[in-house]
Order: sequence, then structure tokens, then C-alpha cells
Amino acid sequence: MKPLVYVLLALIVVLFPSMTFASEAAHQSIDLTNHWIGYTAIAIFVLAYTLVILEEQLHLRKSKPVLLAAGLIWILIAAYYSANGMPHAAEIAIRHNFLEYAELFFFLLVAMTYINALLERDVFTSLRDLLVQKGFSYRALFWITGILAFFISPIADNLTTALIMCAVVLAVGKDEPKFIAMSCINIVVGANAGGAFSPFGDITTLMVWQKGIVQFTEFFSLFLPAVVNFIIPAFIMQFFLPAGKPNSTSNEITQIKKGGLIIVGLFILTIITAVCFHNFLHLPPVFGMMLGLAYLKFFGYYIRRSGHGEIDHSDSPTSHKTQDDFDVFNKIAKAEWDTLFFFYGVILAVGGLGFIGYLGMASEFMYGELGATNANILVGVLSAIVDNIPVMFAVLTMNPDMNHTQWLLVTLTAGVGGSLLSVGSAAGVALMGQARGYYTFFSHLKWTPVISLGYAASIYVHLLIN
Repeated sequence: MKPLVYVLLALIVVLFPSMTFASEAAHQSIDLTNHWIGYTAIAIFVLAYTLVILEEQLHLRKSKPVLLAAGLIWILIAAYYSANGMPHAAEIAIRHNFLEYAELFFFLLVAMTYINALLERDVFTSLRDLLVQKGFSYRALFWITGILAFFISPIADNLTTALIMCAVVLAVGKDEPKFIAMSCINIVVGANAGGAFSPFGDITTLMVWQKGIVQFTEFFSLFLPAVVNFIIPAFIMQFFLPAGKPNSTSNEITQIKKGGLIIVGLFILTIITAVCFHNFLHLPPVFGMMLGLAYLKFFGYYIRRSGHGEIDHSDSPTSHKTQDDFDVFNKIAKAEWDTLFFFYGVILAVGGLGFIGYLGMASEFMYGELGATNANILVGVLSAIVDNIPVMFAVLTMNPDMNHTQWLLVTLTAGVGGSLLSVGSAAGVALMGQARGYYTFFSHLKWTPVISLGYAASIYVHLLIN
């Protein structure tokens, strides 16, 4: 197979950690890479992802084509294995991939629930009013939200940071769709770049740290490359922002509802809990997030109970008792379900392609023929296709023989490469759901060349100083 075909296969399949199963159960799998089933599976996936890219034009939710593709691919695999006397091989493989999805699903669900709770408590509305009253221009707000995303991400993580900053942008710039779109791009780039130089900034960096490949303080050598990755696109994009400042509809700052700031604290505590679960208890971070959901549930119970019997001193001539109707389950129901099901479809679909055998083929080509530097740069490009977390997991499972500089390079590229496309990181995908109609695949794609300049410059700076 020619190198160009290998590159195509790499772009399609080195995306999700289904390769763990491939390495553990290779003796059970059948090579279908040159079989009609393999070719059909690739065609199904490419068609489904084309529909995802055309979501804005077709008005077809992105979860629908990938859900269908996942089902069709695994039907083909299961039918073939059953016909060849291995009826349980596909079952074992799909259970592994589903576990990968379940961890991501519940992590995202808790983060989205907290964001919805903060929105309901008017935390972001209050922040919006404060920023508007300060008289910041659109350009100043663009830089403020981007810089906050860059510096909050290393402490929390890039996904939750992006969700918080996007909520602020939506509240402040609702009259300027162009400002929202460009600010979302800036937030994604800033959050991904900020997460790359801290072991707490992204699950990818946590993976590398936990493996003992890069020590805690060594991550900070990526700070300057990360700054370059964020600054270059932001500097260029600022000249295309709308002029002026948001219209202030009120001279008053919206009061945060009861418990709003405490929920902020509980959210931070939840992130800390997730990190501690991963680092000290050696448990998946999602279990820490679920424990954090319990924090919110108990506090929600307190809000409801303490709200009983409060006197409403409104303009009504007759004061009456009210009840705070805060309900955590309502916040869960308002999660971005299209995004959650989109992740399911992609993980299961690409997991099927990995089980078919394309993953090993692509891996051999990348690190065997391209060399470490080119392969690690390609890893960043691959992370732009779907998500950087599983890409790094795949690299760690391959465990190629690389020096320390190369391990830092792949940590950088996997972290910031996801910014090249809106679907390249959990932050980008989540913002497409949160800012639906404003921030889309094509609104991000328009600025990909500019983001690529920052990507290339960050790699150059890293190789120069590290």
C-alpha cells in the first residue's frame, strides 16, 4: 500500500483508544483490512463524517449519522466473526469501546450539569453585566475571555474552562454573531494551549504524567510554546473583530441567586476531586466527577429546603411565601445531548475500524517510516480530526522509542493540535453545542490557516528551546 493511502488510514483510525483492545486481543482478531467489510466500514465512516461536516447546511444534528455508522460497522464485524466461529470476539471488543465512551459521557454530563446550574443561578449573567458596565470593547472582551481560558485551563481543564468562557461570551455578545464565533475559536485555542503545559490542564497531560514519562515540573517547559500557539492566532484575528462595544441594556448588575457562588466553589472542588482520584487513588477522573455531582445534589436539596417559606417582598400588594425551585435533575436534562451521542457514535465507529485492523497498519507507518518528529507533528493533525485525548492514549499504548524532547513534543502537539478544527477537541465539540448557530465547523475552518501558523510556530519554539 502506498504511503498516501497509509496517511489516509492514519487520519481515519489513529483516533481512539480502541487500539488497546487490538493489542490485547490481536490473537483473536481477523485482518479485514483488505476485505470488502473493511472497505465498506471505511466508506460508511467517511460518509457519516461528511454529513457531520455539512451539519450547518443540512440542518441534520451531528449525532445522527455517526450513531447510524457505528451500528452498521459493528453489524458487519459481528456478522463476519459469527460466521467464522468467533461469536463473542465482537462482543468483547464493543464492550471495551463502550466503557471508553461511558467514562467520557459521565465526565461531560457532570460538567454540563454544573454549567447549567451556574447559568440558572445567574452567575454568568452577573459577570456579563459587570463586563458590559466596565465598558470593554469587543476587542478587549475577546482578549479577556481568551486569556482567562488560557490561564484557568491549567488549573481546571480545557473542557470546563471553555464551557465557562463560552457562556460569558454568549451573554455579552448576543447582538454580534461574528464576535461570538471568533471568541469561541479564541477560547478553544486558548484553553487547549493552556492545558498543554500543566499536568492538570488536560486528560492527555495527566496520562503522560501518570505514565512517569514527563515529570511534574517538566511540563512547564512547554509554557512558552503554548503562549506562542495562543498569541499568534489571537493577534491576527483581533483585526477582524466588529468595532464598538456591547450595548448595555441596564445600568444594574444582575444579582446572583442564592447559592450561586457556592456552586462555583463546588465546581472547583469537583475538578480537584477528579484530579485527586486520578493522581492519588489511581481511579479514572470520571469517578471524581460523579462524586462532585453528589456535592451539587446535596446542595440543591439544601437550596430547596431553605427556600421554603421565604417572604416575597415584590410590588404585589399582598406579600406571599415562595419556594426556590432549584432542581439538579432539570440541569441534567438540559445537557447537550446531541454532543454526548455524537461522542458515542464516533468512539464506537472508529473503535470498529481499529478492531478491523487499520490501526496497526497506520501505527507501523507513522513511527516506523515517518520518524518520531514527523509522526508527532502528524499526531497533532490527527487530533484535529476528532479529539486529542484518545490520540494521546493511542501513542502511549504504542509506546514508541523516543527521547525526552520528542515526548514533550507529542504532549504539545496532541494538546494544541485539536484546535485546528472545531471537532478536534472536547472543548470545540462542546462549544459547537453550547453556541449552536454561532460557532460551527465552517466558522472555525475559516480560521484554520491562522491557527496552523500558531501550531507550526509553537513546534518550532519547542524544538528551539527544549
